[in-house]
Order: sequence, then C-alpha cells, then structure tokens
Amino acid sequence: MPATTPDVVVVTTTHATEDQARALAAAAVRERLAACAQVQPIRSLYWWDGEVQDTSEWRVDLKTRADLADRLTAFIGAHHDYDTPEVVVVPVTGGSPAYLRWVATETAG
Repeated sequence: MPATTPDVVVVTTTHATEDQARALAAAAVRERLAACAQVQPIRSLYWWDGEVQDTSEWRVDLKTRADLADRLTAFIGAHHDYDTPEVVVVPVTGGSPAYLRWVATETAG
C-alpha cells in the first residue's frame, strides 16, 4: 500500500444469534474499536465435542486499523458467550485510499 494509506484489517467473529452479533458490532463501533461492521447470516460446519457440528450463525466483519486488532480481539473475547469464539484478523492489502483513511479516522486515536 502507498505510504499515505493506513494499515487496515478486517476482524471476523461469529455469534449464535443476530441480536448478539448486532450488539457486539454496535458496541465495537461505539467504542471506536471499529469504524464499521457488517452482520450477515452464515452456515458453519466445524468439529466440536467429538463430532461435526452444522449450525446457523451470524458473521460479523469489523473494519479497523491494524494497531487496534489486539484491543478489538480482547474486546470480542470479553463480550462473547462462546467458549472459544472465532476471531480472525485479515490484512487489507489494497482498496480505496479514501475509504481506508476513513477507517483510520473513525477508530480510536
């Protein structure tokens, strides 16, 4: 990315219900740990308790600065009801410079 483009990441987690996902997304944005979040229904298949689980979940993608990823990860862990919540941080390697600057501006200083 050009030197003028901030380092941005997408932090992804999931919740069992839409209400939980929306509440977490709103809280993270309110705390300025994320500039924005998308909440969407998904189907998850995973190994848990000795067998394959097949469940409906709600995915939350949060856009934030790379230097806030650890704080956002801790925030998710503190506000999540799963024993082992998914938290995946993926770097944004490109995009609209104006959007990436907006993400940087709208997150905690």
